[in-house]
Amino acid sequence: MVKLVILLFSIAHMDLFLQLWGGIFYLTNKVLFAFSVTTLANTQRLLKMLAWTAYLIGVPAWIVILLGKDNWIAASVEVGGIPAMLLGLYNTYHHNLRVNKLFNFIVSSCTYAALFFGLAYSFVLHGGITMVTQWLELGVMLGFLMGGYMMAKNHVSGWLFFMLMNMSMAALMLLQEKWILMAQQLLSLGFVVYGYSHARKQL
Repeated sequence: MVKLVILLFSIAHMDLFLQLWGGIFYLTNKVLFAFSVTTLANTQRLLKMLAWTAYLIGVPAWIVILLGKDNWIAASVEVGGIPAMLLGLYNTYHHNLRVNKLFNFIVSSCTYAALFFGLAYSFVLHGGITMVTQWLELGVMLGFLMGGYMMAKNHVSGWLFFMLMNMSMAALMLLQEKWILMAQQLLSLGFVVYGYSHARKQL
């Protein structure tokens, strides 16, 4: 009985740790992106590079949390989105002036592979797209992949897709009682709206 209590206590603390880990770095990603649009060129470049890096640090925690709830679509997209973040780092480092066709091809291939795997496995596991959580995952998938890809190419429309991603993920975390991550997604949404409004003014 004591061992069971200790095990449950450890699991609860691990869940809290993963939520804090993933939530803090993902929120940092959105905060840095939002403020990068209001700074000078050199500072903007640094903030964007830090934003891509913060996302990459937070990825492992999100993958563990999502797989723990059988959110295969969202988890596969997180994995497949890593190359898009690396592309963002590459493009930002080179001031978006050096196009690497091979890198772009790899990113596109990983994106489509993640999309196919996540959808196929979730479809087989649940006997189709039959659950509310799966529809929310589709919103996360579309927002994340398109948002990350557009942001990596410095397109303002990426902010709109990130809004979709944040709203879908916040609803998913609410249904699965991940309160810290739900709050993080709603806070991130505010920074995304802020970043989008300023990015629009610069067009």
